[in-house]
Amino acid sequence: MKTAFIFPGQGAQFVGMGKDVAEQFPAAKMIFDKANKIVGFDLAKVCFEGPAEQLNTTTMSQPAIFTVSTAILEVMRITTLLKPDFTAGLSMGEYTALYAAGLLSFEDGLMLVKKRGEAMQAAADASSGGMLAIIGLDEEKTKALCKEAGQNELLEPVNFNCPGQIAISGAKSACQRAEQLAEKYGAMKAIRLEVAGAFHTSMMSPAAKALSDALEKTNISELAGIKVIANINADYYASASQICDSLAKQLVQPIYWQKCVERLLADGIEKFYEIGPGKVLTGLMRRINRKMNIDNISTAAAISEMTAKT
Repeated sequence: MKTAFIFPGQGAQFVGMGKDVAEQFPAAKMIFDKANKIVGFDLAKVCFEGPAEQLNTTTMSQPAIFTVSTAILEVMRITTLLKPDFTAGLSMGEYTALYAAGLLSFEDGLMLVKKRGEAMQAAADASSGGMLAIIGLDEEKTKALCKEAGQNELLEPVNFNCPGQIAISGAKSACQRAEQLAEKYGAMKAIRLEVAGAFHTSMMSPAAKALSDALEKTNISELAGIKVIANINADYYASASQICDSLAKQLVQPIYWQKCVERLLADGIEKFYEIGPGKVLTGLMRRINRKMNIDNISTAAAISEMTAKT
């Protein structure tokens, strides 16, 4: 049976994530201890105790989610001996997917997502952008909404997560107009996303440049065995250089998560495991295909249950 490990991105974080796993499994605690040394502060404490205002920042949430997901993954590797045929991650989660496939070291992956968060925050601070989740519209109507609300300002669909859920991103004033106009186009609702700026648009160009420079200095292994799918085109990586290029472009281009999942299903994946904090991807997967066989591994209890099955 072909399996895929999938990993969440920014937005999955919550205070207390990973605490039960670190307390019950020494392998997870080792990951948190290692992360603390790499970043130079008590990242574990922020994950376990907050405050939420600190954990939810772009600069903190990305390394925090990467670390929690990796800690859970390491315990799974030891207790279940499961190995994926494919890996995938939503936006920032793609870094965890690359780590899980053996293409990035933990240290390099953590430092990259830390740099990514810092660069995105800096780009957001230098511009005035925002994001909305549009619920209940297809791609064509979402584009029409963006065109009317944009009024010659940047506003475009950027996150194609699942049927009926598309995130749009752009100038803050354009997002405000879209929020008012969404009902006119038949949207069930428009939800303002608590993000620092217009992610996955040209407003993040300075961040993409900074990340590209960091990626060029990072050792990315050549692919062998486990396939990793890219968010920006729903295709599999073929080389280390392609990975560097795609991860930089990811900051300024749309994310096609629904297409990634559909590609994996078309290529014979029968079992998915969402590994990391929360259940965001499990919820999206149910919207893409109700019959999908997926286990959510986000707690110590879930790990223990999975261990008993294998």
